[in-house]
Amino acid sequence: MSKLLQRLLIFFIGLPVVIGLVFLRTYHQLPLHIVICIFSVIGSMELYDIFSKNSPMPPKLLVIVLNALLPISTYVFILLGLPFNYTSWIFMFGALILMGYSVLSSKTFEHSNTSIALSVLILFYCGFLVTFISRMTIYDYAVYYIAVFLFMVFICDSVAWLFGMLLGKNNRGVIAASPNKSIAGFVGGYIGCIAAAVLTHMLWPSVFPGRLWKSFVFGALIATSAIVGDLVESVFKRSANLKDSGFIMPGRGGVLDSIDSVLFSAPVFYVALHIFYGVVLF
Repeated sequence: MSKLLQRLLIFFIGLPVVIGLVFLRTYHQLPLHIVICIFSVIGSMELYDIFSKNSPMPPKLLVIVLNALLPISTYVFILLGLPFNYTSWIFMFGALILMGYSVLSSKTFEHSNTSIALSVLILFYCGFLVTFISRMTIYDYAVYYIAVFLFMVFICDSVAWLFGMLLGKNNRGVIAASPNKSIAGFVGGYIGCIAAAVLTHMLWPSVFPGRLWKSFVFGALIATSAIVGDLVESVFKRSANLKDSGFIMPGRGGVLDSIDSVLFSAPVFYVALHIFYGVVLF
């Protein structure tokens, strides 16, 4: 099966399935939270493997368990009606545990700073950022917010890939972190994401109210975060001399290769809902 066909299957089958989970509102969208947790854990495993190429790391199981506690505890806090600042506490104590482990276990310390920093980064990147999707499930319009968020990010990625493939042959290499990315691809990503934002404004004006210019700015902001998120993960891989974060996703590589833009954009989308549409942050 060609890489093109694999990507098309992911887009036309995988994306609707994931968005469909958003509409299953049983127990505060438990099916969606299960998927969030699975992707978070697999992503943390892949990122651990990337970082361990260049630096000693704490035990993998310790890092993965501490990472998993973040999306799991966030869902528990939602069920119990507890504030989300408890999620920050879980992240903080996870970081403290990793630092304490380094103190108690290290015999030599030339790599300790790097080991601590990278392990805490895994918790932040794969565990903490993804909780902003979970946070959106408490809103009355949660289904719309999460579905639109996923649609905007994946449209940005897909249209960027399409424009890059068709029009990017002679304008690649503008970003050293990902030489195959092209100016045409970046332009396509912005066009796709802004078009998605405008479309959702037209379809659900009561959910995304206000003047049309908000949708343009909103779409451009999410496109920027999605593109930067993709490039950040490219930096992680390039530092370890890897092409893909894994091989579990047909045509895309690893889980991180598929959710890098989602992770980076989730807190941006969450805060942008407050700035542009007056949604109260919790």
